Amino acid sequence: MTTRKLTKLVHEGKYAAEVVIEIVDSDEGWSPYISLDDALKLDAVREALQSGDIATASTYGRVYELSPVAA
Repeated sequence: MTTRKLTKLVHEGKYAAEVVIEIVDSDEGWSPYISLDDALKLDAVREALQSGDIATASTYGRVYELSPVAA
């Protein structure tokens, strides 16, 4: 079993957050997968971004505010 770091981008509304999680590669079962803690972390970031709670979301990673670009 090996693990590696991966940066996931969580996008909700006008915000996006970069969250670092660990990917687990294993010879058994369904692989690769993430831990329950990392899945809960992604859910917490998504909920914080949905409610506009940037302070909470920023405790898990870097948060960006998205704006449209005129073409």
